[in-house]
Amino acid sequence: MAREVRAFAVTVLVLAALAVPAGLLWSWVSPRAPYQVTGEGTVLADPSTQALIAADGWFAVITAGLGLACGALGWLIGRRTPVAMLLALCAGGVLGAFLVRWIGSTFTLGAVTVAAAAPGTKVVAGTLSLTASGVMVAWPLIGVAMFGLLEGMHGYRESPLRQPYGGQPPL
Repeated sequence: MAREVRAFAVTVLVLAALAVPAGLLWSWVSPRAPYQVTGEGTVLADPSTQALIAADGWFAVITAGLGLACGALGWLIGRRTPVAMLLALCAGGVLGAFLVRWIGSTFTLGAVTVAAAAPGTKVVAGTLSLTASGVMVAWPLIGVAMFGLLEGMHGYRESPLRQPYGGQPPL
């Protein structure tokens, strides 16, 4: 029991630590949507901008890549405690996704350039945020799926059911 708890705790902490550089990478590569400063506040300067969708896409790509890597590495390291590793991949992926979103939206890295929509208007770059909250499940979902896929392939390869007649041809 102690081994499972230790494997769970270490995995969740490692995934949370991986979220820090992932959040900084997301902040660096994602574009910011331009906002126009008006008397009532800020409004989207270009309603047809693709920056909001691009930020969601970059978040999904970064966290899904981490999910693939963590799921494969978790399977290689944690096959002795598969239930604890699956729970840790899920919990650590959820925690990591929230940390990536928080770090990426808190720190502004990369070039933030905004062109003015009309002469005399003030346009500023918006904060980085997610508009599609469904991408938050990319890390845990793909991590658990990768673990399950590798476990299924390994279980099939080692199964005695692959040779139903004991290796002999059927009669």
